[in-house]
Amino acid sequence: MELINPDAEKYALRYSTQLDEILLEDLHFTEQTHGHAHLHSGALQGKILESISRMINPLNILEIGSFTGFSALCLEKGMQEGGQLTTIELRPDDAAKAEVLFHKAGKERRIKMIIGDARIIIPTLSVTFNLVFIDADKLSYIDYYELTLPKLQAGGWILADNVLFHGQVLDHPVKGKNAKAIQAFNEHVAKDSRVEQVMLTVRDGLMLIRKK
Repeated sequence: MELINPDAEKYALRYSTQLDEILLEDLHFTEQTHGHAHLHSGALQGKILESISRMINPLNILEIGSFTGFSALCLEKGMQEGGQLTTIELRPDDAAKAEVLFHKAGKERRIKMIIGDARIIIPTLSVTFNLVFIDADKLSYIDYYELTLPKLQAGGWILADNVLFHGQVLDHPVKGKNAKAIQAFNEHVAKDSRVEQVMLTVRDGLMLIRKK
């Protein structure tokens, strides 16, 4: 289902600040060569992630799902001097692509890549995070949320991507294991008194969750 009017998105892009050269290059290269290019955040969401990070000005960021490294570089732009972004990627091939991009951007010291299952890795992290971005296996969204919330400072933010899941959460009943998992996640967060949240109808849906 096409949720966002393509002409409206083009219009929004026309009046938004362009991505820097390295991010644009990654966006175009991924679109042309990657078998799962649809997983890319895209230009407009990239600027949204950058803007949110600049507003929060976090010291420590956690990203679950690196893909080719685009979203990490967007989030890093708002991070404080001396901060660190930790990104976790399950697929070694994508992790390798991301690390090449981080080096190309000169951000390899500010961005730490960890390859493996985030559900195993997150409990081992001793850092308190100000900002978390969840964009990985949809079946594990509730697990990622519950694992990261205790490591998030009060007043910190979790950004969850794909919360509209191609519009499939609008079906009655919701079908498909991924759409059902996202619907369960949305319900889970909505009932959680520890947080407050707003769902943005941008691209495939982006939920902003603030820990009280």
